[in-house]
Amino acid sequence: MFKIYFDYRMLKILLLGVISGFPWVLIGSSLSLWLKEDGLSRSTIGWAGLIFGVYAFNYLWAPLIDRVQIPFLTKKIGHRRSWIVLMQVLILISLILWSFVNPTQNLALVITIGLIIAIASATQDITVDALRIEQIGEDEGKSMAAGAAMAVVGWWTGYKLGGVISLFSAEILQNFGFENYWQLTFLILGVLVILMNIGLMFVNESIDSDRVNTQRENDKLISKRFTKENIITKLLTWIGGTISGPIISFFKKNGFSIALGILGFVFLFKVGEAFLGRMSVIFYKEIGFSKSDIAIYSKTLGWITTVIFTLLGGLFVIRSGVLKAMFLAGVIMACTNLLFSVLAWTGKSELLFAVAVIFDDIAAAFATVAFVAFISLLVDRAYTATQYALLASIGTAGRTTLASSSGALVDWLNGDWGTFFILTALMVIPSLIILWIMRNKLQLSEK
Repeated sequence: MFKIYFDYRMLKILLLGVISGFPWVLIGSSLSLWLKEDGLSRSTIGWAGLIFGVYAFNYLWAPLIDRVQIPFLTKKIGHRRSWIVLMQVLILISLILWSFVNPTQNLALVITIGLIIAIASATQDITVDALRIEQIGEDEGKSMAAGAAMAVVGWWTGYKLGGVISLFSAEILQNFGFENYWQLTFLILGVLVILMNIGLMFVNESIDSDRVNTQRENDKLISKRFTKENIITKLLTWIGGTISGPIISFFKKNGFSIALGILGFVFLFKVGEAFLGRMSVIFYKEIGFSKSDIAIYSKTLGWITTVIFTLLGGLFVIRSGVLKAMFLAGVIMACTNLLFSVLAWTGKSELLFAVAVIFDDIAAAFATVAFVAFISLLVDRAYTATQYALLASIGTAGRTTLASSSGALVDWLNGDWGTFFILTALMVIPSLIILWIMRNKLQLSEK
């Protein structure tokens, strides 16, 4: 079964995953620790996480990404890659700007730059996911599941690798006596952005004439509603086709009630994981682990675990199907969150820390590969970027908008981390109920 991962297309998908995952460590654990070590409160750090909310709304401009071409770049390197490169440049500039800012003196500017990184990252994700899906044929369900696994491995590689480099760099620079060690770390991370763009040039992009033709046919249907053809009606036709086409296609394919059920499930599935993830680094720090401890156990060890079990998770999805994998992942996520309660009540223990991290990453690996395969199989190839962005961003909406209150919840519990993690374990139940109700009515091609 593992031979499916040796398809040359999987290596390209791996790189796309790295590009997608890397920015999350910038506005996630790196920004959180930077603010923590500059004396800002847990609540402030938690609310700063609202910048992740951008990912929840990138579907709003996804239709533009599907159709608008970047001058000069599109003709040179292709439609999808040109958008990725443009956003990577914005991220690089933002890292350079961060290297000149002190968060205690100008928190608003730090958050604003973080917001720019989030917008650029959320925008590039639209194209990265579309380019990843388009590497696989529409009738290759098993390859799509394998591709989902490789995309997840790539995402976690970008996230974990960025975390390891940022944490070790910050600690080494701090030990050498640099007061602005985080600012210098962001410059080091900027080098990784440049290297990823070089690698992107090896990912082929085919010209999908079918997609363009389908979009034009939908435009014609809309234009027929106008009695006259002029600049205004042409603009209205383009806007109508760009915005309404993907949404109408999604509801028409699945039916209204099932479409709503899918959206509800996607919104709620990873809320508990997000609550835990948003506060995990703060929790590790408060019970006595150093940045290097976090780097070794949470990032390096976690990355190895994630890679292995994501690939195994991909095989499980291929053999058992997406739905069974989703149910199993939900149960495992809830159970592993309880391990953090044990760690909280026990106190600092490297063994428990390692166990909790390993099982949490196993759960995340299974959940993410099943989730990515699930929504990848639901999209219409005529609107790949838009529909995938719609589903992915709704999932992100649940994680970001609700989990932004994670710090406030810990404060409300008076720092009772054990109870906090129990509550996160219970948060997966509503989504599994929705999935169970609509399990027999979903249209998924898994051949």
